[in-house]
Amino acid sequence: MDFSQLFEAGSPVFTWIVLPLLIFIARISDQTIGTLRLIFISKGQKLLAPFLGFFEVIIWLLAVSQIMKHLDNVLAYVAYGGGFAMGNYIGMALEEKLSIGNVLIRIIPKKDTSDLISFLRESNYGVTSVKAEGSKGQVDIVFTIIKRKDIEHVVSIINKFNPNAFYTIEDVKAINEGIFKHTRKSTIFNHLSFRLKKNK
Repeated sequence: MDFSQLFEAGSPVFTWIVLPLLIFIARISDQTIGTLRLIFISKGQKLLAPFLGFFEVIIWLLAVSQIMKHLDNVLAYVAYGGGFAMGNYIGMALEEKLSIGNVLIRIIPKKDTSDLISFLRESNYGVTSVKAEGSKGQVDIVFTIIKRKDIEHVVSIINKFNPNAFYTIEDVKAINEGIFKHTRKSTIFNHLSFRLKKNK
């Protein structure tokens, strides 16, 4: 039996298994790229967004052309919809992993903020605090703009010095100057110097 004939265009295996699978993969690819493209547009990435858009449309055209050729194939429609949904999820998951851009954290603590502000500044985060009137009296509102990848670290600091504080996190499209935490690149020399100091 010639198995290659099973995968030829028009064969039952190609029509009901291979084709829907290819459409599903293509739709995942173009929707993942599309989700990232929209995220990059919202973050003002003027060069990267159009670059991704080119590949998104090419892949989408390939998927749609196969749908139009096989309008009687129900599995092709299911694969198209499933790939769209999965592509959205994967795109958002990738964006979270990439941690691109900056965010504004607005903190309204329930107790004194001096230790929290001091520790954030010692950790090289830019902090601004203002007096405000809350529902239960005067409060300090603390603002800090940080890299998206530092959210987890800053939130842990907030929970350490001001548990149960109310805070919001918002995306920032553009910034001008400011104080940001600089992460030092780790090299083999850093590890060697650390071991030498430890052994002294």
